[in-house]
Amino acid sequence: MLFRSLQFQLDAINSVVRLFDGQPKDNDEADFFVQEEGTLNLINGISNRLVISEEQVLKNLQNIQNENEIEVSNSLLGMNFSVEMETGTGKTYVYLRTVYELYRQYGFKKFVIVVPSVVIREGVLKNLEITHEHFRNLYDNIPVHYMVYDSNKISALRGFAAGNHIEILVINIDSFAKDENIINRPNDRLSGQLPVEFIRSYHPIVIVDERSEEHTSELQSLGRTSY
Repeated sequence: MLFRSLQFQLDAINSVVRLFDGQPKDNDEADFFVQEEGTLNLINGISNRLVISEEQVLKNLQNIQNENEIEVSNSLLGMNFSVEMETGTGKTYVYLRTVYELYRQYGFKKFVIVVPSVVIREGVLKNLEITHEHFRNLYDNIPVHYMVYDSNKISALRGFAAGNHIEILVINIDSFAKDENIINRPNDRLSGQLPVEFIRSYHPIVIVDERSEEHTSELQSLGRTSY
């Protein structure tokens, strides 16, 4: 399938990428161990690492806002950023290509895409499938692995943690919007850790569909970019 990028889409992608101006490309494997108090087993994985300060990110944000003639922020408000796009303008394509750009320019590897419904989730998976060849050609065959969060297959999160290329976890907001959900309970398959804490430990960039905004409080602790 032929995809043709429009300038406004490239501008949106560039605006997000430039939030991290000054961040060096991380070519080394950021291996580390995650352990919560009271657990005996260690789980190794590869994490995103933000080297530049929040002050630098804020400065980058203000530069982007000035150039686009929009209101300038005085603070980062928890490192949450909003990319405003009209319906039907290629939002999903934009954030998927942004993933590749963030990996190419800075080495960020871990991404979580939060969707508001099963229908939207299936649409995102379809987009990942049909754009795979397009992005492979654009980005020199960068390996990418994507998976859907499944509460019945919690151990699969270890693959997300260990991957050393682009790892994308697609998750429905309802999976962790309630305290009683499996993602919010200690799990033996993760050495007793809460799955949500396990995911958070790898400092993923979280991309949130705009229709998930009603669950802002559940998402803020992960860090995010909203579309």
